[in-house]
Amino acid sequence: MSEGETTDTGAGIRGAADGAAFGAADGAPTDRGRLDKRRAIVAAALRVFARHGYAEATIDMIATEAGVAKPTIYNHLGSKENLFRHVMTTTAAQSNAKALEVLEGFPQAAGGLRGGLEHVATRLVDCYCDERSEAVRRLLYAEAVRFPDLYDAVRASGADQFVDALAGRLARLAHAGHLRVDDPMRAANQFIALVYEELPARSIPGSRPLRPGEVDEVVRAGVDTFLRAFGAVPCPPGAESGAGAGAGGGAAPPGVEERARGSGEAQPAASPR
Repeated sequence: MSEGETTDTGAGIRGAADGAAFGAADGAPTDRGRLDKRRAIVAAALRVFARHGYAEATIDMIATEAGVAKPTIYNHLGSKENLFRHVMTTTAAQSNAKALEVLEGFPQAAGGLRGGLEHVATRLVDCYCDERSEAVRRLLYAEAVRFPDLYDAVRASGADQFVDALAGRLARLAHAGHLRVDDPMRAANQFIALVYEELPARSIPGSRPLRPGEVDEVVRAGVDTFLRAFGAVPCPPGAESGAGAGAGGGAAPPGVEERARGSGEAQPAASPR
């Protein structure tokens, strides 16, 4: 361990990614250095932490990877712990910005709803399967005991904002009668789980390439299950509305429609594993 670094105990988790494809991560400009150098440090630190884990990574390794002098890292971001926290939250925020762009193509009407959801889900999975995103997730779980507060900080920088935005769009579809959603936040989390959570188990996570068509298969199945749970049900023949709820007519606002007939309130859909 080099002088000036904190001694860490415990074995570090070795990330499978070789880091070659990791791009530069954005960092906030400071009075102590240029933005491009700071970005180089953050990008290099993510690669080193992903390969060696927090405990075994050193400032010397990161300085060599970034092509800067060791004191430059301390001047920009201070200690190794502060650098690690900054890398995690900054990368999560950058990944979240990409995910939010995906929602610009979110369907707004019943026509093409399934195809629109599949398109959004496919692009979202691409964001989640990005090497930097995969590296942050591996590190987040591996270092949860060492940094118990970091999980919430990373979620606040990324995933929580996306889930909130997705929930808003699902709520609008429900209000228009195109979906039956009692709890938009839960529906948003379940949509993400259905179209993505199966993939890390198949790729271990990120260390084994997915076969061609595997993402499409998971996305289609996930969207199908989501629509079976939350899709609007057409009114039966003779109903007062005279039109299917999926056409946008006669649907009650979210939170008041029944999830099933004849048995009182139905239970929420179980969260997939």
